[in-house]
Amino acid sequence: MKPDTRTTMYDIISQVRSAFPFGAPETQLCADVCSGCSKKLLEFLETEIEDWEARLDAGDIPNFGDISRMVKISRKVQRVLINNNLIPPEQTNTQ
Repeated sequence: MKPDTRTTMYDIISQVRSAFPFGAPETQLCADVCSGCSKKLLEFLETEIEDWEARLDAGDIPNFGDISRMVKISRKVQRVLINNNLIPPEQTNTQ
């Protein structure tokens, strides 16, 4: 049986939180290579995640478009983090 959309969104959020360096210091995020602003992208993604966590806790049910948008944003941020050597290329667990 496939998970419902709420479970899927929680799973995506969990995967992103565990794979991305949200707690990294600015000196690490803004080091050597910079192809896109990792710090601003992580702040944006964290805002999106916190918004969805609040909505899910309030009982909102995401639709497939919401899930698709979260995955799309996460993948774009992931590409920048890989290009900036902040996460390894093999760390690609976002659905």
